[in-house]
Amino acid sequence: MNLAKQIKQLEHVRRDGPGKVFTMYLNTDPSDPENQSGGWKIHFKNGLRNFETYLQEANNRDELESFKRVKEKVKQYVEDNELEFRKGVIVFATADEEVWFAEHVQMQVQTEFYWEDTPQLEQLTELRNAYPRTGIILVQKNRVNVIETYLNEVILTYHYELDLDTDEWRQHTGPHKADVSMGSGGRNVQQKQFKARYEANKQRWYKSIASKLDKLAKDNGWERLYVTGEPDDANELKQQLNKPVDGVIQKNMLHREESKVVEEVVG
Repeated sequence: MNLAKQIKQLEHVRRDGPGKVFTMYLNTDPSDPENQSGGWKIHFKNGLRNFETYLQEANNRDELESFKRVKEKVKQYVEDNELEFRKGVIVFATADEEVWFAEHVQMQVQTEFYWEDTPQLEQLTELRNAYPRTGIILVQKNRVNVIETYLNEVILTYHYELDLDTDEWRQHTGPHKADVSMGSGGRNVQQKQFKARYEANKQRWYKSIASKLDKLAKDNGWERLYVTGEPDDANELKQQLNKPVDGVIQKNMLHREESKVVEEVVG
């Protein structure tokens, strides 16, 4: 979903006469105490009913018929998709279907309903500005994961590991394989050797991967960038990147679930 494009299109919508534009922002966040007993369904039902009652009392038959057509389509959308709802639902609709935008999003919204000449875009614009296309780089010594997120959702992920035999970063898919088991003595020696090698080469290693990450940021249009990792890892990588870093989180989150990382960093 390209919100910038959607907002631009909706900004030009103006409906005179009875065929107005319905706007709905519905908070369906299951972590909201009010929603744990189905509170959002009550707000949804009441929001639609209030408009219908008002139009009936105003004796505006054409406008009432337009609203009823919109209401039925919105109700059908909610019934068909409610099992997939996350934190919020956003709908813009007209009776003739010239306008139809319906999305369930991973961002909390404030419940609001409108039936007006134009779509009400303030919340949508705020979400676009708050959750732009973002890169989150997770670094741990010779491993780097990248999460690309947009509108608080994971879009793409990338995994890199340094080949210690060639000193080249290689992109790979799937989980990292565990090191081969060995006696504690051998493992301790290997760990000490790697630590010494890391301290001697980290600037060169991170400079090498930084060029790949800068290209990724440019090609994918990241508007924000965050780096996470232990202080030595995160700060060194930040220094090697050309793209400005919006924040450094000094915590190793390399092996955490991607959605949890996004929630902590930008959510």
